[in-house]
Order: sequence, then C-alpha cells, then structure tokens
Amino acid sequence: MIPLEGYSAQSTFYSLKYLSPVNSKTSSSTLRSLLPPQSSAYSATGSTPFPPPNSSIAFSSASKPLREQEPPAKKKIRLSSSPSHTTTQRTRFSAPLPSSLPTSPNPPLPQKYKQGLAPLPSPLRPHCLARERLHKWTPAGANTRLPTNSHTEAHISEEQLDRILQVMGSSWAQSTKETYGAGLLVFHVYCDSQKIPETQRCPVSPTILLSFLASCAGSYSGTALANYTAGLKAWHLLHGRPWIVNAKELKAVLDGATALAPESSKCSKREPFTVNILSTIRTFLNLDDHRDAAIFACITTTFYAIARLGEFTVPTIKSFDPVKHISRCHVSTTVDRNGLPVTKFHLPTTKASPITGEDAFWSAQEGPSDPQTALENHLRINPASELTHLFAWKHPKGMRPLSKREVTKRLASVAQTASLPDLKGHGLRIGGTLEYLLRGVPFDVVKSMGRWSSDAFTIYLRDHAVVIAPYIQALTPALEPLSRPSMPPVRR
Repeated sequence: MIPLEGYSAQSTFYSLKYLSPVNSKTSSSTLRSLLPPQSSAYSATGSTPFPPPNSSIAFSSASKPLREQEPPAKKKIRLSSSPSHTTTQRTRFSAPLPSSLPTSPNPPLPQKYKQGLAPLPSPLRPHCLARERLHKWTPAGANTRLPTNSHTEAHISEEQLDRILQVMGSSWAQSTKETYGAGLLVFHVYCDSQKIPETQRCPVSPTILLSFLASCAGSYSGTALANYTAGLKAWHLLHGRPWIVNAKELKAVLDGATALAPESSKCSKREPFTVNILSTIRTFLNLDDHRDAAIFACITTTFYAIARLGEFTVPTIKSFDPVKHISRCHVSTTVDRNGLPVTKFHLPTTKASPITGEDAFWSAQEGPSDPQTALENHLRINPASELTHLFAWKHPKGMRPLSKREVTKRLASVAQTASLPDLKGHGLRIGGTLEYLLRGVPFDVVKSMGRWSSDAFTIYLRDHAVVIAPYIQALTPALEPLSRPSMPPVRR
C-alpha cells in the first residue's frame, strides 16, 4: 500500500492501474468515473489523466474499499494514449493511391489503332489507353532501379517499383499523358518500320531520335513533334533511363521541322470573342432554358477570367470528378480594402498546375455580357448541391455536367444563325486578353490574371496597333504612368 501523505499525480496513476473493476475492455467513461472528483484531466482524446503539477489529492472514504480489492500484480493494466489491440493503427507508408483504387463499373476501353499506326505485337507494349502508355510500356533490359548487388543493397519489390511509376506519373496532367502516349506510339511504329532493336530504343541514341524527327518533318507540325519529343524524354525519366540527347541538335531539328510543316498541319488563328459578340450570342440564347443559361454563364466566366474553356467544362458528361473539376463549392466572393468585390474560382487541376490547381477571378461588368448576372441566372435556373459541377444543367434525365463539346456545338449553331465568324473555345481566352489590354490594363496584370508564367500571351495580340496605340501617343500618352512597368520586354 502507498501512504496517503504526499500523494501525487504519479501515485494516482499507479493506483488506477490496480483497480480490480478495470480490465483490458474497460471503457473510457468507466475510467473517468474512477478518478477522484478533483482530477478532471482525462480528456476525450484518451490522454493520460495527470493532475496539475505539485497538486495533491486525498482519498475519500469511498475510495478506500476499492483499494482493499487490489488484485495481483500480474493482472494490472496500463492506461496510456496508445491505441488498444482492437484499434487499427494508421500507417504513414504505402497509403492507397487514387489510381490503385477500384475503378468505375464501366472503365474506358482502348480504341483500335489507326491504319498505319499499329505497332508490332510485343509484351513490352500492351494495348492500353494512350494516357497509360508512359507507365505500362516498358523499355527492354533489366530495370535500372533494381539493386545490382543484393548483398549490399535493400530489396525493392515489384509493388514498390510500380508505386514509383504511379507517383511520378501523377505529376503530369491526363491530357499531357495522352499527348505523350501518342508520341510513344508514333516513335515505336517508326522503330518497327526501321527494324531498330528494342535495346536501342531506350535509352535512345541521339542519331536515332534525330532520324525519327527528320522522317516526320513535312507530315507533322513542329508543335506535335516537340510534344512527342517531350513524351519520349518523360518515358526515359519515368523508367530511370538516361537522356543523352544534345539539346542544340534537338532544337535545330525541331526548328527545321516547324519550317517544313505542311499547311494542313497548321491551325488557323482563333477568332477572338469580343464583348459585342457575347452580347449578340445572348440575344440568340434562351436564358430561361436550362442548357442555354449554363452555356452563357460558362462562356462569360471563361472570357472575363481569361481562362481556358476546358477548365470550366468537362471532357465528357461521364468523366466529371469533383476532385478534378470545378464544383459549386469552389466559388467564393472576396472584398478588397476599398470594398471592391471579386469572385474567385478555384480550379482543382489545370494544365500548368495539375496537383494544387489555380485560382481565376472576375468582377461584375456593365452591359448584357455581365458574368455575375449570367452566373446568378444559371444558379437560379439550375439549382444543385455544392459538389455538383459548377455549370451543370438540368437535363430530362437529371443534372448533367456541361461538356466542352456541348458548348462548342451550341456556339457553332448560334454563330451560323447570327452570321458571326467561326468561333472556337480558345477564342474566349484570346478575347478576354485583348479586352483587358484594350481597356489599358497593364500587361503584367493581364499576365497574372491569365496565369501565364512567361510572355507567351503576347502572341494573342491580334490587334497590335489598337492595343499599342495608347502607349505611343506623342502628346500626353493616355497610359503614360503605367507604360514603363507594364510593357512586355523588348525581344532581342
């Protein structure tokens, strides 16, 4: 028995370990009832009940009989914050990855290869979706990530190697992996036609790569070949193979392929949307119609946020994923220090930031193209839960996410009826850029709004003279205070 005099927090803990009513299945409420009234330190989190330091607790008369029922030491239990044997411990390693979880009941199936683009059968290249080729098409030879000396290096299992591929592959957006997969297909079809051995395809020799690109010149655009080269480089990186290509030689052959690209491979310039075009489209849409209300809200938001149409739509109506695509819960309104409201749209995944996503913004505008009025009308016509696609519309079969194809098809119909130019989805981003520049918004502000990391957006300046006019006036330039910091750097 422990003497009561000088009884401390530690002795309280000691005595609780030997109370006979307590066993390994004692509930937390029972344990709390066994504590003296002065000690209320036991929390719902399961922390060890210690009173404040230097405090003393005297036993009441009711606690003495319990002390006399002290069991043998071998039956003692220990109160601690560690989980019991019935609790599943949370591991910090090898957590399930989204790609390893069960897929949907009807997963997409790979399409047949196009005529002239079918590789020779090989166990190294199973028939799979284009976005899966980076991962599933493996180079010949031993895996370079396997230990070379089993006596000195740790064993790496096949599951661990496959997990490396999954995690590294997650750094690329799905659309990027599809483009890279197309490049892999074209490269292997070329190697098959030239009877290039599997061992020489990865790591690829500079001569073979340059020969491949040179053979494609005149049939593919320079952009396509640059993307295919990036896909080959990503394939080497993913599977741990060295990339030994000379950068200057590669640039020279890609520049040459661009100059030799056929006219049919070059995309015509996208006609930019304007505020007047948006207003005209509005008159040809029925904003009381579920689909039209969603489409007009989508295109005005895309235009004034200088965004890509694909960032506010879904590829197909069955591919909507609230983790990847914008939902109604991703919209918020903030006010600056001057009381000016701004509406923010968090895009969960984008081409430039597939992991953390990016934010886009707009504020209310004047006139019939006002995105705020359009969005409020859409949300009133198509009410839905917070996890629904932002521009989902009420279809007879239920709420349907707004697909990019649905938008472009409706816009083409309106353009034909209203005698408008041929309008493409990317024209919204171009038009929004030009609209803000024509208003005199500084170049760096437009660059930030459009989320460009470089000055690539300047290629959208179709109306150079009109955009530049305010900056070059001889007498009192209209934008003289802003012209110096906002003009793009001179190209040398």
